[in-house]
Amino acid sequence: MNDHNSADQDHTGTAVQGVGNANDGRRAEGETAQTLTTRQGHPVTNNQNSRTVGSRGPMTLENYQFIEKLSHFDRERIPERVVHARGAGAHGVFEAYGAVGDEPVSKYTRAKLFQDKGKQTPVFVRFSTVGHGTHSPETLRDPRGFAVKFYTEDGNWDLVGNNLKIFFIRDALKFPDLIHSQKPSPTTNLQSAERIFDFFAGTPEATHMITLLYSPWGIPATYRFMQGSGVNTYKWVNEQGEGVLVKYHWEPVQGIRNLTQADADKIQATNFNHASQDLHDAIERGEYPQWELLVQIMEDGEHPELDFDPLDDTKIWPREQFPWRPVGMMTLNRNPENVFAETEQAAFGTGVLVDGLDFSDDKMLQGRTFSYSDTQRYRVGPNYLQLPINAPKKHVATNQRDGQMAYRVDTFTGQDARVNYEPSLLSGPKEAPRRAPDHTPRVEGNLIRASIERTNNFGQAGEQYRRFEDWERDELVANLAGALSECDPRIQARMLEYFRAADADYGRRVEEGLKEKAAQRPSREQQQQQAAQAAAGLGREAKPY
Repeated sequence: MNDHNSADQDHTGTAVQGVGNANDGRRAEGETAQTLTTRQGHPVTNNQNSRTVGSRGPMTLENYQFIEKLSHFDRERIPERVVHARGAGAHGVFEAYGAVGDEPVSKYTRAKLFQDKGKQTPVFVRFSTVGHGTHSPETLRDPRGFAVKFYTEDGNWDLVGNNLKIFFIRDALKFPDLIHSQKPSPTTNLQSAERIFDFFAGTPEATHMITLLYSPWGIPATYRFMQGSGVNTYKWVNEQGEGVLVKYHWEPVQGIRNLTQADADKIQATNFNHASQDLHDAIERGEYPQWELLVQIMEDGEHPELDFDPLDDTKIWPREQFPWRPVGMMTLNRNPENVFAETEQAAFGTGVLVDGLDFSDDKMLQGRTFSYSDTQRYRVGPNYLQLPINAPKKHVATNQRDGQMAYRVDTFTGQDARVNYEPSLLSGPKEAPRRAPDHTPRVEGNLIRASIERTNNFGQAGEQYRRFEDWERDELVANLAGALSECDPRIQARMLEYFRAADADYGRRVEEGLKEKAAQRPSREQQQQQAAQAAAGLGREAKPY
């Protein structure tokens, strides 16, 4: 066994006891707490000039301080997320009600963070746009990500979702195709409405999401004034191992505000970081945004009485049949101290659940559970969970070792460092005792490749269209007509079929909007081309310097 003296107790869990940091008391002669050093701990005596042969150069290869500084600078940006690249984050707290609506929460779940009224759990939230790059305008029409990391006493729980309650597709196999169609063209590097709707034209289940996205709900005013949703169907499991299906919803206490396209264009002209700035400034002012967490609960099963499958992510569970039940309140009250270390390195995954929470058979959830954590291992590295923003705020002891950028070994005080496996009679972490039975749903069927039976691709899209206020319908039709006017006639015809199937008035109005756009010259696409060509003519000549 390893011996650990009392001075080492603060450093349990590191391969090298007493790892250096800015607060480390060990210093070279003349150093203070403010002395600049290299990452190797070498004091830097001259940070103004590179080491050169004479004052005019050239530089020498053994210029270690320069090489370390510049090579790290070259790597300051980790690969941006393929989706959700543009984001803003904040810290806060979630306070449980100890109930789900008017019932004890323990009836449905044994998850500890929900059990006691007033129980507080630290959280970190990252809001984002989905399809665009790191420095893209926050006014663009796009779903918004709404990801919450709960640092619970049982470990982390990540509730990863969007502002809208549904998604474009119901099978994760199609996710790369969806995102490829939304991203810039591989030949022009420009986003193309024709490519976007070419994909949608072969994806009828996307009609519901299109109806929401091209309405004002596709551009939330700011992050503070938008709803959130887990989108996927999860399960809650109680002390008896019994499970129910559950949907999560975040309702902003501040209210809901959306932008028209014209409003968004005005904001973008002066501030394309408006949503990040609004969140940051509100918290700095002490106007802490809040969201109430509500859930919908449904008995596990196929529910043949419904005209849709409850595991279909393109569908909403009607509130009239499955009411929203409040379970707690989240308050965001602290901005990141370092956006890169916290907001950008924050890594979420739909598979990060705690005891009392479980997976349903939702095909999108099943696929995302692999993809999300896998992309973090690629983007941030295999040891991304050792970063402070991602590490659980509790005891950790694993047999996972090494890999790039490993700076800690998850050993416990007194562990024999030779033992990095289980089981072992010598040392090592032991399995936790099981305090409640597993949820063991029965699964039976042939292995096939098939869509769900109850697709009902257009019913809820039509209901959503009819629920919109007049100004929302007007905005939806105008936005769709504008986007489709840039598309091949075959794509236009197919999309009009979908809109008519959702609602006759819906299809008629978009078709009329397309005819009006065709009569207008130039089209939006032509206007964009003209603007690009005009830039050279508008430029003022300058002499070389």
